Amino acid sequence: QAVVDFERLGEHAAAFQGHDVGFCCLGTTRAKAGADGFVRVDRDYVAQAAELARAGGCKHFVLQSSRGANAQSRFLYLRVKGEVENLVQAVGFDHCTILRPAVLLCKRQESRPMEWIAQQFLGVMARVFPTAYSVPVETVARAMVACVLQPGEGKVKVLENGAIHELGKA
Repeated sequence: QAVVDFERLGEHAAAFQGHDVGFCCLGTTRAKAGADGFVRVDRDYVAQAAELARAGGCKHFVLQSSRGANAQSRFLYLRVKGEVENLVQAVGFDHCTILRPAVLLCKRQESRPMEWIAQQFLGVMARVFPTAYSVPVETVARAMVACVLQPGEGKVKVLENGAIHELGKA
């Protein structure tokens, strides 16, 4: 495990050397970091990490993005997620897998009251529509590992929420 300063990520290039696979789940919230901070973390840091990983020999990069990611979106969150998807694809990995989960179901250490309410509602909805609106983080993690073990055809693969559920069953 290497601890890096993302504000000076270029100084930590050695931490990205010699890995065949890179997994990226980096992100923050606009509420926590402000709009500029959100863009810096969710787009700029991720893109720079992908570039360093590729330069270090990474062949397969797996990016956790978001359902609805679209570089043309009017919504900051979805636009930034779409932009970073495009930037990561442009790096030129042998394989690039992008996961677009819906709302992530997880226990957080920090308090996010509105998210907690949404998760309670979505937890109930998941019993009726298990793959429609949410996905447990454990399922996303299993899907990320599975897509590396079974990379399949093509240079870029995008997995939407239903496919994440299916792949994450293993």
